[in-house]
Amino acid sequence: MPAPSVTAPSLKADDLACLRGGRLVFAGLSFRLAAGEALVLTGPNGSGKSSLLRLVAGLVPAFAGTLDWTGAPGSIAYLGHQDAVKPALTPRESLRFWAATAGAVPTASGITAALAAVDLAGLDDLPCRYLSAGQRRRLALARLELGPAVLWLLDEPTLGLDAASVARLEARIARHRAAGGLVMLATHVPLALDGARGLALQDFAVDEAPL
Repeated sequence: MPAPSVTAPSLKADDLACLRGGRLVFAGLSFRLAAGEALVLTGPNGSGKSSLLRLVAGLVPAFAGTLDWTGAPGSIAYLGHQDAVKPALTPRESLRFWAATAGAVPTASGITAALAAVDLAGLDDLPCRYLSAGQRRRLALARLELGPAVLWLLDEPTLGLDAASVARLEARIARHRAAGGLVMLATHVPLALDGARGLALQDFAVDEAPL
């Protein structure tokens, strides 16, 4: 008997609208994202890039339209504009906490490997208050090494990163896509993402008085 077919995860948005602070930030926004694809959100500050990522992550509701994610509920990883690094915790404790909130149970070796992947090896037990801004951002990115997330939602992931760290991020995104992963990201820094599509949020701006 042949094995049952498994449908690759996909993300589909139709006529989305987002309300923030009594104002329609964007409306009529539609896109498709399939396995292995990357979608880069562009637009000026306030155009709704972060709002769209938070909407897809399920952190805010859509004002109108539909959003369909065919992957498992726990297969989305959201990295916001802020690092969310607690100064009193160590990098190892931080990753263990983040993994637990995502329903993952990483091994000690898995955490060590995740830290090494972002060039934080040897800093496992140093309180995060001593990390630089770039190191804290790399620690936040290390969360992507843990758990089963298929869809990555990244808000300005290059903030505070040097050129070597940006290159590592580009390579990591490429490996994720090669494995069938999906990526949506907002960035003001051009990234080398082969075949990535762009979505200009200013094209969906709504010119109207506040509701």
